[in-house]
Amino acid sequence: MSVETPPAPGPGQDVAAVVQSLRAAFDNGLTRDLTWRQGQLAALEQMMVENEAEIAEALKGDLGKPFGEACTAEIDFTRKEASHARKHLRRWARPQRAASPLAIQPGKSFIEAAPYGVTLIIGAWNYPFQLVLGPLVGAIAAGNCAVIKPSEMAAQSSALLKRLVERYLDPRAFMVVEGDADVSTALLAQRFDLIFYTGGERVGRVVMTAAAKHLTPVVLELGGQNPCIVDETADLAVAARRIVWGRFLNAGQICVAPDHVYVAASVEARLLEALKHEVTVMFGSDPKSSADYGRIINPRHAARLQALLADGRAVTGGRADVDACYVAPTILTEVAPDAPVLAEEIFGPILPVLPYETLDEALAAINARSPALALYAFTRNKATADRIIGSTRSGSATINDVVVFMANPNLPFGGVGASGMGAYHGRFSFETFSHRRAVLRRSFALDASIRYPPFTKGKLALLRRMA
Repeated sequence: MSVETPPAPGPGQDVAAVVQSLRAAFDNGLTRDLTWRQGQLAALEQMMVENEAEIAEALKGDLGKPFGEACTAEIDFTRKEASHARKHLRRWARPQRAASPLAIQPGKSFIEAAPYGVTLIIGAWNYPFQLVLGPLVGAIAAGNCAVIKPSEMAAQSSALLKRLVERYLDPRAFMVVEGDADVSTALLAQRFDLIFYTGGERVGRVVMTAAAKHLTPVVLELGGQNPCIVDETADLAVAARRIVWGRFLNAGQICVAPDHVYVAASVEARLLEALKHEVTVMFGSDPKSSADYGRIINPRHAARLQALLADGRAVTGGRADVDACYVAPTILTEVAPDAPVLAEEIFGPILPVLPYETLDEALAAINARSPALALYAFTRNKATADRIIGSTRSGSATINDVVVFMANPNLPFGGVGASGMGAYHGRFSFETFSHRRAVLRRSFALDASIRYPPFTKGKLALLRRMA
């Protein structure tokens, strides 16, 4: 195939040339073959396996990410996504037969999964490998080319990602473009066939505005405040263990972490003690020295989080070392409803705990906010669980656990309203990066004259019944 490899992106490079080169590759049919797609997915799997140590080292340098978290949430997660797509790709890509009404007989109708074309994937810094390579799995599986823009804030991961993608994947179809906000702006000025963005709501609006110029469809994976409810019937020890794990994973820098807990007032004191106990169990008496506790991405974000520590009374934690990008795992109580820590996505290791007298009170507070990316509830009462799910809106809902729903490739992951639009993971990634194209195949036989003018009264009546 006579498709040239695009020039390697660098500082000041004309990104239009990269997009044009990828479009030429797509138009020449490079990505259409299913065997080629499976090969690229296999190469992505191989990339994650063979470079585990180097990836973990980059994540440690950028985020202080513990090795266990790097393996499970970044390396293994991406590898399994690619493996799942590779194994199921031929079934997913098979055209779906659709019924054909009498008016178009004889004919056969199908729904075909067609690739969009050249896509743009803009990732976030908190999971710098997972959040670009996860969507990339969908782009590859669906037969698209992709420009990948990692976050410059995770500089070591970004540089390594560029080097590995160029080594393992076909550079005629996939290219990493590094750079700051100016590079992102230059990319967004190009015409893409689909844009996939993971990040905050403010930049999400910028992406959507830029996409509107070319009428480009967008997938936005955003965030917000994720509520958690713990009622009086919950197993408080298990609930506390799971909440602490989910809240302080990646030092709280995860979009699906529980951001605040509404707890039945009758068990508030017991839950607070259980939460405090679990922090010590997982990270010791000095979390700063724990090998299992990460760091904040940079001093600016650490300073922002330090300011939020004053929004309540710290049951545990409450300390920060901005220069070291450290904020202690903190449980806050006595938090005012209008406190800043409840008004914005925390994206850090702070967990406000808010007592409620009635479930109606907690549900009203949740519904007064924009729909969350994730909602959690701990209860032994099925009717209560059903009521919480039935009376709230969120991208996902999990009963009696947090975060782990993301490990199921058979569930879609995505937001609603201000928390995002579109979904991915597993087959949903393939569908997100595919256009559902209607295909009708007819023969030249039985070309009934009833459909053609001139129309008599009887002919028109018969045509309307058939249609």
